[in-house]
Amino acid sequence: MTPTLVRQHLSHAGSAARVDRSARARDWSEIQERMLVPLYEAVYDRLDVGPATRLLGLRCGSGLALLMAASRGAAVTGVEPASPERLALARERLLPGPPPGGSGGPRARTAAALLDGPPAGPPAHAAGADPAGYTLVTAFEPIGGLAGDSEGLAGLLAGALPLAGRGAAVVLAGWGPPERCATASVLRVATKLADPVGGARSPRAVRRDDLEEAAGRAGLKPDGSGRVACPFGYADLDSAVRGLLSTGLFDAAIAATDAKQVDKELTEALHPHRRPDGTVWMPNVFRYLIARVP
Repeated sequence: MTPTLVRQHLSHAGSAARVDRSARARDWSEIQERMLVPLYEAVYDRLDVGPATRLLGLRCGSGLALLMAASRGAAVTGVEPASPERLALARERLLPGPPPGGSGGPRARTAAALLDGPPAGPPAHAAGADPAGYTLVTAFEPIGGLAGDSEGLAGLLAGALPLAGRGAAVVLAGWGPPERCATASVLRVATKLADPVGGARSPRAVRRDDLEEAAGRAGLKPDGSGRVACPFGYADLDSAVRGLLSTGLFDAAIAATDAKQVDKELTEALHPHRRPDGTVWMPNVFRYLIARVP
């Protein structure tokens, strides 16, 4: 299981001093990022990701989705413009060398490139540049939860698609219907605290055609879609709070109130999802769209 739920974004000028971005990046990597693993696996299985794949991952976070593709033999390039802390963790996972601290965790089988901005050209790994371009572009960070949250995606796609080969697959991801996403009610705490009277970034109903509209604006041709169950499961309330805070969605709420208030209300919102054994479990459904570069 793993998001980019939402990209890390500090909405208020003073919030940077109130958020430990390094700690949040580590919580993202160790707790939250795994929540969308079923989505990654479903997409990679459907597209037969393997040694012939040249993958460009947009908003790659700390690199788990890239690592999974690389373990299948794909050559991967990741772009993470919003969080240098997450990008540093992705480099630990994917770049050559022994795992930090001698840990026995999985490592990439193929070369990887990790960037804080758009690639300057087609894939260039250990075997040299490939003029054919990328065969797969992924944007796994789900859209559809906040008004306007696909606007930044459009910019990333505009820079990436010229580097993809004709017919290359482009994968976009989005939240499923709120009634099928238990986490939706918990995430509303962020908006309530950050903007209690409502505003441009307040939640809106997920529309069925959100992904298709984003693909159309980018000039892509839809070529299939699917839904994947991605439950959010945590060992305890503390892990759930840390994991959700690591998404960055609550940073504006922290700036508008304070960290203790956000922790308190987030913990209260999670209580209905706590099981008798202390674990926290929230069923969710995410949707993906496969589109093609014309």
